[in-house]
Amino acid sequence: MFGRMRDDLTTTIGEIRDAGLYKSERVITSPQQSLISVASGNEVLNFCANNYLGLADHPEVIAAARDALDRWGFGMASVRFICGTQQIHKDLEGALSNFLGTEDTILYSSCFDANGGLFETLLGAEDAIISDELNHASIIDGVRLSKARRFRYKNRDMADLEAQLKDAADARYRLIATDGVFSMDGYVAPLDEICDLAERYDALVMVDDSHAVGFVGSDGAGTPSLFGVKDRVDVVTGTLGKALGGASGGYVSGRREIVELLRQRSRPYLFSNSLAPSVTAASLKALELIGGSSDLRDKLAANTKLFRTKMTEAGFDVLPGEHPISPVMIGDAAEAGRLADKLLGLGIYVIGFSYPVVPHGKARIRVQLSAAHSTDDVERAITAFTEARAALAQA
Repeated sequence: MFGRMRDDLTTTIGEIRDAGLYKSERVITSPQQSLISVASGNEVLNFCANNYLGLADHPEVIAAARDALDRWGFGMASVRFICGTQQIHKDLEGALSNFLGTEDTILYSSCFDANGGLFETLLGAEDAIISDELNHASIIDGVRLSKARRFRYKNRDMADLEAQLKDAADARYRLIATDGVFSMDGYVAPLDEICDLAERYDALVMVDDSHAVGFVGSDGAGTPSLFGVKDRVDVVTGTLGKALGGASGGYVSGRREIVELLRQRSRPYLFSNSLAPSVTAASLKALELIGGSSDLRDKLAANTKLFRTKMTEAGFDVLPGEHPISPVMIGDAAEAGRLADKLLGLGIYVIGFSYPVVPHGKARIRVQLSAAHSTDDVERAITAFTEARAALAQA
């Protein structure tokens, strides 16, 4: 029975390879950190992980995870409402609420699940979701699960957002959904303007802040903090798998009644095992470290400024902004892949991004800075980009 399908799949995979869009998974043989070992035995500088604050291998975070194994065990073997809730889960939810300035928080196994369980729980066929066109796939999939009508506005275009709000005027509830930071471009959503429109048209605001929580804003609490709109955003989703320790897990944080309903009806929450105790405890430690000092945020900002400035001076097309996501635009998918391979040979671990992750003709090397990088690390990456470009030009 599988024979004809195998032939079709083989053809499709071959077409992906021929188009230069095949995504190989490189194997690393060390912990996640700024300097990693790869399967070839070489050590390379990692410039593509979401390890923004360098906490993925922080000794205090690792120690908290190890201690949790001894005290709380390996896993819960259950979902939260049956027998899968430990005190540390409640502690982490409380710590996140305090950090984000929200009324309540609910944990999920990932932010993908958080977004997947949000919209269908809150909204029905008489409601409307107005979503930014460049929102993360998890928001897109979560919206699809809802029976609410769907509207889409151009990326960060407030005039188009207002037009969509008007088109959805007959909805019972209208919810504006946006990434806080758009992961492929490093662009920041104008939350102050979004909240102004939401108040003018009596809409709710939802923000996925996965690429901002922990380091954006003066207190690291993300884009609502950056724009001073913590009390005007109704729902914030985010991940524990990037700046907040780098392991796994996600959350929905916001209005108390929204979180309470999610505990009762959100399917990914009700039917997924509880977050592992070691991850929960390590995430608590990460929040403690972030709240205790701005040193890591300051180092990340300095590394980002250095890379963006010197790469632009060297003639590379880096999308503008101040976020540590620093996309170096290439255009052609195959060329982006060749450049990434050449950089790996020069000791810089980066990945070429192409369709369907980004639009056709918009292939790029998405460089991600970390507080774990030294100034010399950043300078070495810039030099490698220049050398790799010259070598490919001569090939």
